[in-house]
Amino acid sequence: MIALLIAASLVIAYLLGSIPSAYMVGRFRKGVDIRKVGSRNMGAMNTFYRVGFWYGILVLVLDIGKGAAAVAIAGALMRLAVPTDFLLLLIQLIAGVVVVLGHAYPVFLKFKGGKGGATCIGVLACLMPWGAPVYLGLFLLLLVITRFPTLSYAVAFLCFPFLGWLVYHSGALIIYSVAILLIPGLLYIPRIKEMRSKSGGWKHLFLRRNLKDRL
Repeated sequence: MIALLIAASLVIAYLLGSIPSAYMVGRFRKGVDIRKVGSRNMGAMNTFYRVGFWYGILVLVLDIGKGAAAVAIAGALMRLAVPTDFLLLLIQLIAGVVVVLGHAYPVFLKFKGGKGGATCIGVLACLMPWGAPVYLGLFLLLLVITRFPTLSYAVAFLCFPFLGWLVYHSGALIIYSVAILLIPGLLYIPRIKEMRSKSGGWKHLFLRRNLKDRL
């Protein structure tokens, strides 16, 4: 029974992650493959620039939602078997990784997806409910200061390990929040190198004034 529920939790997590929100919005709204325009990333930021502001917000909400849903569904299924607290948390943590990998390697698009940043937000916010408002507040503050959406989006993720430490007092959540964020971090390295190459160096990359350049 427990083995079946674990398998179901992880399969559902992967399928949820594989739902290509940005791809579908790009196709239905403008008939474009979001993976072939702009930054070529299947995510909310690229949708924001290439399809429209509110469509980017829609993709952001959907991608965050599928991360949170995967963790919540895994928890609900596992509770049917009355597991130990350790096993319950462990399967939720694994489901979180699987849903992010599903976003990055979606079965519906021949395993070519996005970076998974927004999905990580959903996963971590479900595990640490204070994460959502703290992340949003920090992101907006950084955006006002830097006027650099992508940088603000990335740096705001640092709030999660600190929440795991200062609010939830959980070593597991501290380690997990760092580990799961390595997925979008590593996937984004080629894009960072490309941006640096096209912009003419690190200084120009971070000092650009054109908002569209900062994708």
